[in-house]
Amino acid sequence: MAQDGSTPTVGIIAAGAMGAAVGRRLNENGARVLTITQGRSARTEARARDAGMIAVAPEAIAAADIVLSIAPPSEATGLAASLAPILRAAQVKPTFIDCNAINPETMRALAASLAGTGCAILDGAIIGPPPSDSKDPCFYVSGDPESRSAPLAAHGLRLRRIDGPIGAAKTLKMVYAGINKGFGGLGAAMLLAAARAGCDDALRQELGESLPTLLARLETGVPDMYPKAYRWVGEMHEIADFLGPEDPASGYFKAAAGVFARLAADHDGPQALESALDAALGHGRG
Repeated sequence: MAQDGSTPTVGIIAAGAMGAAVGRRLNENGARVLTITQGRSARTEARARDAGMIAVAPEAIAAADIVLSIAPPSEATGLAASLAPILRAAQVKPTFIDCNAINPETMRALAASLAGTGCAILDGAIIGPPPSDSKDPCFYVSGDPESRSAPLAAHGLRLRRIDGPIGAAKTLKMVYAGINKGFGGLGAAMLLAAARAGCDDALRQELGESLPTLLARLETGVPDMYPKAYRWVGEMHEIADFLGPEDPASGYFKAAAGVFARLAADHDGPQALESALDAALGHGRG
């Protein structure tokens, strides 16, 4: 419920794969869900419509009780800046929750840029795939002593509040994604190296015998990563910035950003790398 006990209205920007799935889940559990499709593709418009989201003009998004920013990391700061005048002009102030994979310093700067709007600014992080019948992501929120995010939990989202200030949820996201997605980048790089060297069959056999759990994860995780690789480029840079230039591990995540950038370009183009990874994993073989 909203703060006054009525059915809550949630604004979601934007209606990508995650945003639309979140919107669908909230809508199915009784929330009214708004989004902005102006300037977006026909595919995005259809995705929002299928999820039961209501397309509104940008200035109308401030009518929501809660606004969730769910976008690629590279768009988070610009998105907040574009919303600042709208939020500042709103007579009734929504709660703004940034759910993007940005580092804590970026989040604190983003919050500072919205401080003059009069809105409560919360720090959010999404860990897991888009909501589905089989599995739900977990929404972590910090900087929320007044439990302003509670309507999300009451309307279908798996919510965990962290007892910490703005930046705490983003810190968790950085370290979790560093392990999870960092492993995906490393695995993809080594599989491509094996394919180039012609030892991919031998590698797959050895992994199956000595590290079967790791092979199973690569077999499912690497193909699942292809269409998301473009989003992970910015996330790897955010993790590198989070670690800082003095930490040698930051160099690894800058390199991982390069791996994902190559895979993203390949996914949209010749798909030669994608085919090599499929072959290295034994996919598509009779």
